[in-house]
Amino acid sequence: MIIVMRPKSSQSDVDTVTKKLVEAGLQYHLSQGESRTIIGVIGDKKLIAKLPVDVFPGVEKSVSVTESYKLVSREFRQEDTIVNVGGALIGGQHLGIMAGPCAVESMEQLLEAATVVREAGAQFLRGGAYKPRTSPYAFQGLEEKGLEMLAEARNKTGLKIVTEVVDATSVEIVSKYADVLQVGARNMQNFNLLKTVGRTDKAVLLKRGLSATISEWLNAAEYIMSEGNYNVILCERGIRTFETYTRNTLDLSAVAIVKSLSHLPVIVDPSHGTGIWKMVSPMSRAAIAAGADGLMIEVHPNPAEALCDGSQSLTPQNFSKLMGEIGAISQIMDKKLR
Repeated sequence: MIIVMRPKSSQSDVDTVTKKLVEAGLQYHLSQGESRTIIGVIGDKKLIAKLPVDVFPGVEKSVSVTESYKLVSREFRQEDTIVNVGGALIGGQHLGIMAGPCAVESMEQLLEAATVVREAGAQFLRGGAYKPRTSPYAFQGLEEKGLEMLAEARNKTGLKIVTEVVDATSVEIVSKYADVLQVGARNMQNFNLLKTVGRTDKAVLLKRGLSATISEWLNAAEYIMSEGNYNVILCERGIRTFETYTRNTLDLSAVAIVKSLSHLPVIVDPSHGTGIWKMVSPMSRAAIAAGADGLMIEVHPNPAEALCDGSQSLTPQNFSKLMGEIGAISQIMDKKLR
């Protein structure tokens, strides 16, 4: 259930309602907008049904939420959520661009990539220190050494760091270095991991699972938010279908669908979505035109020598060209690129 308070209802009214919810054995989450407060009620439906919510002081109406995700939904919050990562904004009118190599390979490689993406207009440096790979023999990442390199690159460029957490035990160490914790596609329904990142104060980038429905994806975000962390960014990165030409099938319709169902920002990863570097630019342009709040793009100084995903990585020159194209499209979409 969602309780909608009257415009300009007092804090005393809100406190009275939340007190009654707690006394009934229920949990709640507040969404305080410019004109009104919305209270999301969580708990046993039978207990909720017994409450005379509509007669509580300051209550305008109560709305039953049919979907299992509540905090994520537009019903809970009408305004777009804007995630602020140390001054770098994603959501609303703000486009967030995350770019960099698939994996941290060396300090030289990382700094070269970081310098390029910053000069082109990206606000975030992406790079994997822990790499969950399909094959156990593939490069698995430099782990904490890679995290230290990412932190040094941030110190030298000012870019915010996005990197993956692969399990609940790695959250603490990655949080020491990263600005945004990435939950990868393979971990979208690792519920223990989702709860753990939900208890941090870091922004979380949640990628859609390989075969996940939109409802499953939004419910995964609900796990994070139910633990108190509302700084969640959704990332469409392609799903598995019968098509084999591309690495995955990039579902750009999901951007428009999720934007209608949820207030959370949605970005697109066309690198993993297609697996082909020539496809990255056109799919990036299409993603922004579809209403995406940002992009995650793999950029490598020398893709031919990349230890992973070189075939889907843009060269610095191609990335700079793409950023110019995105800038033009963003104006049409009333979006702001740094």
